[in-house]
Amino acid sequence: MNTYLKTFQCILWNISGERTKKIDAEKLIVCGVCTDICILHTVADARRYGFGVEVPIECVDSFDRRAHFFALQHMEKVLGAKLVYPEISLVQPRFKTTQEVLTGDTADIYFVRTVEILKKEGVNPVATMEVFARHTGILCGMKEVKTLLLQVLPVNKSEVWALSEGDDFEKNEVVQRIKAPYQSYGIYETAYLGMLSHSSGWATAAWECVKAARGIPVISFGARHIHPSVVDVMEYSAIVGGCKGCASTIGACLAGIKPTGTIPHALIIILGGTVRASLIFDKYMPSEVPRIALVDTFEDEVRESINVAKAMHGKLNSVRLDTPSERRRVTANLVKEVRAWLNLEGFGEVNIVVSGGLDPDRICYFIDEGAPVDAFAVGSYISGSRPIDFTADLHEVSGKLIAKRGRMPGITENPKLNRII
Repeated sequence: MNTYLKTFQCILWNISGERTKKIDAEKLIVCGVCTDICILHTVADARRYGFGVEVPIECVDSFDRRAHFFALQHMEKVLGAKLVYPEISLVQPRFKTTQEVLTGDTADIYFVRTVEILKKEGVNPVATMEVFARHTGILCGMKEVKTLLLQVLPVNKSEVWALSEGDDFEKNEVVQRIKAPYQSYGIYETAYLGMLSHSSGWATAAWECVKAARGIPVISFGARHIHPSVVDVMEYSAIVGGCKGCASTIGACLAGIKPTGTIPHALIIILGGTVRASLIFDKYMPSEVPRIALVDTFEDEVRESINVAKAMHGKLNSVRLDTPSERRRVTANLVKEVRAWLNLEGFGEVNIVVSGGLDPDRICYFIDEGAPVDAFAVGSYISGSRPIDFTADLHEVSGKLIAKRGRMPGITENPKLNRII
């Protein structure tokens, strides 16, 4: 077990409760095994003696899967420890601003008419616009907003401050501030609010699933539920929200990862069986593509899993359970049964992926029941999530503090903002 200590005057106690030494510490970062024994009791003692505690969920584990997840929940909900999830590592996404956005064709018409009037009147003050959200969430879309603003704001005459992609934000918290001649960005309010609203909605829904999964990977499978013109942004947003993978090539490209997929029912039905489809898939797909078999098309899931595993001779990476609602969906007991038989037949290395109508509550059900799920594939809960309502207000015009009724005039301080332009 490793503990990393920073700056705050505290007393560290050993296991027997005797005082050992006085140290400067701000928080304890607790790692090791077993989650439900050593880690849990260490966190409990640390909290009792006033330490702030963080537990990186990928740095703790237990031989008892169900107890592992119970301990994580107890440490967070009861003891007040902070569970730390892996940081999202993304390449610099390459967003493209369409001509329709740049010309203002996607804007609310009153913004277009406002800028037209100001141009004819020769009025173009430096104005400060602040953007805030109506409720909490995970911020996404800021990189796309930056791509747009870099194309339209005058160089050396503009400032943009913002939270970072993936940051959490509170209700009414300012997430972005633009200070520039108003005519340069006035018609783009519709666009940048829409970018933030939809992307943050997707990212927040993904984060809710990731948090419920408590370290078990979540994959975005919702491309089929939205218009193809925004699939890349949705999948990218899901990755920002913590998903480990996504199904579409264009979304994976934007996020800088490789797409994730299995074998569809269509291939199995056309070829007449799961075993045959799996073998032909293996025949033609590159070796770096994981062999993940869908095992609920024609046969019992347990039997189909064993048959495919035997036929693949060690090449099978995972089986995906996607039992439809007509067959009572995937259950925790089914997952346990598949796992038990795979182990019994010598295929303990084969993982189990669960999909089909998943949401945070459904994910928690599997975890609470101790189902040995290795990954969750989530579709419409992420792709069909509601956009987060972002609003923009002018707070300063030509150096004069101002605001509409109900809002406070002047700059709203937020030390979390960083200058991005």
